[in-house]
Amino acid sequence: MESIEIAPFRDLCTDCGVSRTAQPKRCATACQFIQPNYPKFETLAHGRQRATEHSDEVFFGPYLEMFRARLKEPLKGAQWTGIITRLCEVLLEQGVVEAVITMSSDPDDRWKPVPVIVTRPEDMAQCRGMKMGYAPIIQYLEQAKDLGYKKVAMVGIPCQVYAARALEQEFGFEKLLIIGSPCSDNTTTEHFHQFLGLLSEKPETISYLEFRADYHVEIRFDNGQKQEIPFLKLPLSNLPADFFPTTCKTCVDYVNSLSDITVGYMAGTGEQWIIIRNEKGKGLASLLAAELVLEPLSSAGNRLSPVKGFMRNVELAAGGLPLQRMPNFLRGIFAWVMPRFGPRGLEFAKARIEMKAIESIIHLRNTAPHKIKNMVPGHIWKLVQAYGLRVSSDEIKESREST
Repeated sequence: MESIEIAPFRDLCTDCGVSRTAQPKRCATACQFIQPNYPKFETLAHGRQRATEHSDEVFFGPYLEMFRARLKEPLKGAQWTGIITRLCEVLLEQGVVEAVITMSSDPDDRWKPVPVIVTRPEDMAQCRGMKMGYAPIIQYLEQAKDLGYKKVAMVGIPCQVYAARALEQEFGFEKLLIIGSPCSDNTTTEHFHQFLGLLSEKPETISYLEFRADYHVEIRFDNGQKQEIPFLKLPLSNLPADFFPTTCKTCVDYVNSLSDITVGYMAGTGEQWIIIRNEKGKGLASLLAAELVLEPLSSAGNRLSPVKGFMRNVELAAGGLPLQRMPNFLRGIFAWVMPRFGPRGLEFAKARIEMKAIESIIHLRNTAPHKIKNMVPGHIWKLVQAYGLRVSSDEIKESREST
């Protein structure tokens, strides 16, 4: 493929790869952070928009079913049990697709994502595990088209999946299956290494890191040792102000609502969480039916107080004030209390989604208020109204246009 100039740096850019394609100006219509149209692409992907009244779809986007899930035989080296990896292997084994566009790791840095086009099931093993950083996967989706692949699957995070949906009809694949994962705040690979350096005196030996639904971060080391750190004891206040980019602070699609099937952990209470969004997603799940354990989701606790506390801290941070730090003697108490009495299961997932919605609005109002009318879809305002955030007339696109 003929190379192009890399687009100049933008504050609201995750380098999803559109700017590296043959037509980089497509960013104007394919970017989640310029003028997204979720009703349009929800209808394209799922045949309908999400229900926003008396339905959990206002949180999770359109779906048919949701489950707590795990593989009966977990894959070695997988982040959880390896559902996404195994699903992609089966897609290639059975010839459902000719290629899978996903992420591998840089040979010199296990944490740095590198897009790859996988055509052999056995090569999916190289794609297991978490990566942290930006990766232009849409450029590789275009390359797959140029290489003549007609039936492909793509694994991506929300901003990548939005761009894929925006360009889906233009790319014209005979079959495009999109497997999504919720995105829990991305950052550059370099910044992530700084974070690892705060967690261990030998960060280069950390081989695994996962934010779990029991309010702990699990770390594994090359020598087989494990460590669990409560969320409240993480050194987040020691991170630089730009550790999380503006894009992540203003993302309105935490749960990857435009994918055919979403695989995450937030509502899984210690296992994985599958959201089957449409008939394609149902077909994907059926491919693993004999290998999966599916259970109903549970919900416990109350999210109201934690979300309000998060909102206070976001307001301080957005205003340039230091974050409120909990006294050390209280951290241990709350670290014991939260996994037992805090929001769990679906309530935990709803809390995180409301937190992201609140964070997006507060940061946009502080840094780019003129973008709110284009960037914040209507369902986000429904999520935040319980916390006193109300949309003003100049934050509604229709109001501005009529004026």
